[in-house]
Amino acid sequence: MEVFEKESNVFKILSEAVSESIIIVNKSQSIVATNTSANELFGYADQELIGQHLDVLIPKQYRGDHHKHVSGFMKKSDKRQMGHGSNLYGRCKDGTQFPVEAGLNPFTVNDNDYVMALVIDISVRKKAEQELQHWANIFNESLNEIYIFDTKTLLFRNVNRGALQNIGYTLDELKRMRPIDIKPDYDESLYIERITPLINGSIDKLKFNSKQQRKDGSIYPVEVHLQKSVTEGSDALIAIILDITEQEEYTQKLEETVTKRTLQLEKALAVEKELGELKTKFLSLVSHEFKTPLSGILTSATLAGKYIKEEQQDKREKHLRTIQSKVKYLNNIINDFLSIERLESGKVTYKFSNFPLSKVVNEVIYDANMMLKEGHNIKYPENIDSIFIDFDEKILVLILTNLINNAIKYSAEDSTVYLSAKKDGDSLVLSVRDEGIGIPKSEQKYIFNRYFRAENALLIQGTGIGLNMAKTHLENLGGSITFKSSQYIGTEFIVTIPIPTP
Repeated sequence: MEVFEKESNVFKILSEAVSESIIIVNKSQSIVATNTSANELFGYADQELIGQHLDVLIPKQYRGDHHKHVSGFMKKSDKRQMGHGSNLYGRCKDGTQFPVEAGLNPFTVNDNDYVMALVIDISVRKKAEQELQHWANIFNESLNEIYIFDTKTLLFRNVNRGALQNIGYTLDELKRMRPIDIKPDYDESLYIERITPLINGSIDKLKFNSKQQRKDGSIYPVEVHLQKSVTEGSDALIAIILDITEQEEYTQKLEETVTKRTLQLEKALAVEKELGELKTKFLSLVSHEFKTPLSGILTSATLAGKYIKEEQQDKREKHLRTIQSKVKYLNNIINDFLSIERLESGKVTYKFSNFPLSKVVNEVIYDANMMLKEGHNIKYPENIDSIFIDFDEKILVLILTNLINNAIKYSAEDSTVYLSAKKDGDSLVLSVRDEGIGIPKSEQKYIFNRYFRAENALLIQGTGIGLNMAKTHLENLGGSITFKSSQYIGTEFIVTIPIPTP
């Protein structure tokens, strides 16, 4: 210590000439000299540290390890830098701690060993390193893929862990590759054209969707975010890649759901429109179908009331028959409407019984004779007396009445309506054929629609209910109805009824 006092002027001149903090300790690790920078760094007055143990400048938790390092250092007597790559801390007089880096230089004066420590406060550097490490952790731990590539060569410089895991390549492999090597929907010219505005500064960032190809060949959709940066002294582009597979699948499902709901809505609107049209048609049809027979009934009733003389009874009876016929027609229409209502509400019930087919045919033809025109006739089916069936008798009457009445209504005078019946395995096949106006080919697909009337039948009385009702009943009972028709030639309806073998 005396040496440093004797040579104090020399030491002071030399120590104050450097910016680093200088601390000199002897073999016992007692402080024998400091410069102004050291005193200021640790918060002590001039000469205040002289004679104190070096521990005063070291936080307690680091003193044990520090003693070992200094003792070992003095034995080897070589220059060494401490704190570089490790955590070395100094302690101020007020107890605050800060990271330091120390260069240790051993020397001998008058056979006494000393160590001179050049101490640097590295708080700013440590903070910068911590921030850098923080961003490095963010870069590596991000679940999104992050790629950094050169703006000129387009070669990848760095890639984060998330990208390596998803893309399947190693970092060494990727450093020999470019973005276009993993983008199947881009070639070099197209990709360069896309990123040029970003490279030349026309735009600050770029966002677009594309496809990306893994090492195993699988392709997945991505959202690309590109931004220009400067790394390693040259321009680079940073690409943050978001795997949007789930997003696209959700979007696709959403689009499919929207399309499905749209179709359902369109269908519902179409049904509602159709119901509106049916309602309008129904009201028009009812008013027409009721008005005509009611007008006839009123006229016949008025005329019948005038024929009161005995010799006029034939005319009176004629008008009474007309009234009966038109009342029966109105009653049939009302029954048809009631049947439709029961079918729609599901309240219809069927009553099966065993009966001869001839009974129903005779009843239907007898009633139909009242509708025959001049020269009209019905050809009775042959060989049906032996046919017995288990079926709902009233439903069969309704079906045959509708078909035969239609055949008479839509055919001209002097024509024939043909009725036939035959067994075919476990089924009974009934046919009603006329020589009438037929059904236009373009309208045949609508013939079983409720309230439908073919264009060439609009001037003939009818509700458009009968065929729809017959088809519904038959399908409910396991049967079917089909037809063949040629305009101006005639129409044939074929009814198939199941008759299981006992």
